[in-house]
Amino acid sequence: MGGDGREQPFFFIKSAGALVPGGGEVHYPPKTSNYHYETELVVAIAKSGRRIDAKRAHDHVFGYAVGLDMTRRDLQQVGKDHGRPWDFGKDFDEAAPCSALVPAAKIGHPSKGAIWLTVNGKERQRADLGDMIWSVPEQIAYLSEYYSLEPGDLIYSGTPAGVGPVKPGDELHAGIDKVGELKVKIVAAL
Repeated sequence: MGGDGREQPFFFIKSAGALVPGGGEVHYPPKTSNYHYETELVVAIAKSGRRIDAKRAHDHVFGYAVGLDMTRRDLQQVGKDHGRPWDFGKDFDEAAPCSALVPAAKIGHPSKGAIWLTVNGKERQRADLGDMIWSVPEQIAYLSEYYSLEPGDLIYSGTPAGVGPVKPGDELHAGIDKVGELKVKIVAAL
């Protein structure tokens, strides 16, 4: 999902302070006026690996969750415009709400099924996991060429069309068939 065609994938890193386990209240972040959601399938790594073959990638997966890649879109755009990293736009406190992990041993490895998001009860995103440009095994194989993947690593795997802004008071409800649901309410900045 996301992107035009099948160009080389790209990734960014979020620090541990970005994680919001289970969802709930998420504070509108400082230094932004354009705060966006991106609903994503989250992949939890169980087994260390480097240079993992895509055919064996599922052997390294513990399970899956529903995640939101929250983005300070205006700060991301400044980075893009100046050829700088996107860190200020992507990595900040509470930027990665995540539902409970569901073990792959229970649900298998989802490659099809609806992924969706509503804001205040109105649908904003809907697609099928089968629409992903890069499959989960391909993402794991690609990332493991550059990084050692370790137990506990989370990969947010890309978002469908329909990303958009939110403001304090907005309620987000995201879900993925067979994986789960995630509810987040945007509250005023700290």
